[in-house]
Amino acid sequence: MSTWLRRFGPPVEHRARLVCFPHAGAAADSYLDLARALAPEIDVDAVQYPGRQDRRDEEPLGTAGEIADEVAAVLRASGGDGPFALFGHSMGALIAYETARRLEREPGGGPLRLFVSGQTAPRVHERRTDLPGDDGLVDELRRLGTSEAALADEALLAMSLPVLRADYRVLRSYAWADGPPLRAGITALCGDADPLTATGDAERWLQHSVIPGRTRTFPGGHFYLGEQVTEVAGAVRRDLLRAGLAG
Repeated sequence: MSTWLRRFGPPVEHRARLVCFPHAGAAADSYLDLARALAPEIDVDAVQYPGRQDRRDEEPLGTAGEIADEVAAVLRASGGDGPFALFGHSMGALIAYETARRLEREPGGGPLRLFVSGQTAPRVHERRTDLPGDDGLVDELRRLGTSEAALADEALLAMSLPVLRADYRVLRSYAWADGPPLRAGITALCGDADPLTATGDAERWLQHSVIPGRTRTFPGGHFYLGEQVTEVAGAVRRDLLRAGLAG
């Protein structure tokens, strides 16, 4: 597989395929639990951004568009793998959306569905994220629900903060460009206590597709996905079935 994608099991012919984009500071393995919950009907490919884990010696890319360009090229090259959908959480939602836009520039090249989680719609988000110093980043992690034990681990913080700082630059630089709505349907997911994404802001994602979409709200905060993985997997499976990806 490409250095950009990680798969958590052997590919199986004729299964649905979901390509997942991690949140700021996270790596591909943040989708391991979702991949297990979706198996065996759905294959999960998780994007591995430069600058983390086995790509830690690579320089992070500076914008959502640059990352989307790279992932779109990889997905075009793997077109023989059949139909697929995209899923992105938080920062990953913006990158998944930009990837879908690039893929749809070619007839039949886009995903059959886009799942956006824990993120406001692009025009709402635009340039809203400040770039705090390290103390500010730790405060932000605390506000989003990161455990105090993790925040007290100095070695873990020393490894995580440079990646998080680079990802916040991606978020801060994001500027939505006007263009045609997606041909893929959109499912917008969020936690009912997310301090970053109100339900109304998540609903605005549905304006970015020509196909009627839906919102799904789950108990929890910004990282509700970790607590509601079985329920989220069920919602994803149902919407993929409606999109004709799962059977």
